Amino acid sequence: MNARFKHIILLLVGSFICGAFVVFKPEPIYLKIPRGWPKPHYDFSKNPLSEQGFQLGRKLFYDPILSRDHTISCATCHLQATGFTHVDHELSHGIDDKIGTRNAMALINLAWNKDFLWDGGVNHLDVQPLNPIQSPVEMDESLAHVVEKLQQTSPYPQLFEQAFGTSKITGQLTLKALSQFMLMLESCNAKYDRVMNGQETFTEKEQKGYDLFKKHCVSCHKEPLFSDDRFESNGLDLDPDLKDIGRMKITGKKEDSLRFRTPTLRNIQFTFPYMHDGRFKTLTEVINHYNSLPANKHVTKELRLPMQLTEHDRADLISFLKTLTDQEFLFNPRFGYPK
Repeated sequence: MNARFKHIILLLVGSFICGAFVVFKPEPIYLKIPRGWPKPHYDFSKNPLSEQGFQLGRKLFYDPILSRDHTISCATCHLQATGFTHVDHELSHGIDDKIGTRNAMALINLAWNKDFLWDGGVNHLDVQPLNPIQSPVEMDESLAHVVEKLQQTSPYPQLFEQAFGTSKITGQLTLKALSQFMLMLESCNAKYDRVMNGQETFTEKEQKGYDLFKKHCVSCHKEPLFSDDRFESNGLDLDPDLKDIGRMKITGKKEDSLRFRTPTLRNIQFTFPYMHDGRFKTLTEVINHYNSLPANKHVTKELRLPMQLTEHDRADLISFLKTLTDQEFLFNPRFGYPK
């Protein structure tokens, strides 16, 4: 062995000992598919989940480095204890105290979504974060500059190497890491789930509420995800200031005017305010809206028949909706701010 080769070997060994090399051996993790649930829409083969990818995505989710002036993170509008949405204002707030045009959606069971945002303007979870990152009223940043900042910030190059086998950070890997965290935000252990699994029983009020739910609500809020993954017209008037026409903005079709994504009802007790513009602060207001809808051919057909709920009916329905609260999900330290 010549002297030059020996020198190279010593450099390699020394670098390894000093920690210059990171061993790429990601630990696979898997999303649990509860019994009776449909197959997720997300293609995990193109972004295999790993503990390292999840933890990287978690760190990115809570890091305001994604915004132009390092003041806004994903968690700013998506708080864990409120079902990964916000509750202190009707519309999302962003950089420089600017106000958005819609209420932030809850981030729950996203692996089963075909489309994202209230109007379905994004059709893949891996690109969904681009919307807030690039929005001038949210993060007001570019993905290219985010990558540049991450590349220069410790310990991100090392974390990317642990998760993806390369310390060269790219926009695609950044988005995939965020997806890995968001994909694991699975809520499936509410009282409703335990009742369906035979572990608990509803109270009399909850059972009456469930019966009313199946009669009046389940056509759009389909069990077990409590959404039909579609866009519906629910009788809300056009806001004269926001002038949000909903799905029509994406498709250009007149029949999609004022159609918005059906949100999941899981953890609905804590995800107020409600509707795309946050106009309702309580579940009582929401139910009163549906209970008093006039006959309207532009409303989704399932809502054209009057509900005629009594005051007791409305109270029972809310009792059932509260059984969709998943305390384990809302307070799971694994989903919280990384230590």
